[in-house]
Amino acid sequence: MKKFQTTVLIMTALFLQSARADEAPAVHTIRSPIDRVVIVRLKNKTDMLDGLKQAVAREKIKNAVFISGFGSVTAYHTHVVGNTTLPPKDTFTKESGPFDILTVSGMVIDGKVHAHITLSGTQKAIGGHLEPGTSVFTFATITLGILSDSAELTRVDDYTWN
Repeated sequence: MKKFQTTVLIMTALFLQSARADEAPAVHTIRSPIDRVVIVRLKNKTDMLDGLKQAVAREKIKNAVFISGFGSVTAYHTHVVGNTTLPPKDTFTKESGPFDILTVSGMVIDGKVHAHITLSGTQKAIGGHLEPGTSVFTFATITLGILSDSAELTRVDDYTWN
């Protein structure tokens, strides 16, 4: 019986240690130099998200940070977090009209574009996670800082890692 209890205690300790090892630290940092800069220009009527995905594929970008973005759109489609408990629930917004792009931010993580956009119109500013259906008006120019392929970014946007 004592051997069984010892085995259970050891297994429990190993489980708790592995669970703790998988917990997200309160502050997590990742270092990577910027290897190069890629400037993406999207023309009139281009879907912004699709254009960014095409640029990432063409340039073979695995990891990147969005440095800046500007231009204008005739329609946007975004989502924002619509609740305060996990799991998050997305609230989607679509609107047509002239909007200036104030910022484009986010990352390319393992080849996947995770972009956010902030827009302004004559009466309001709005923003959120970029969705398909955001259509370029005059142009959109987005600057990407390309990070090392070895940068481990897979958990940067993982809300379950807590």
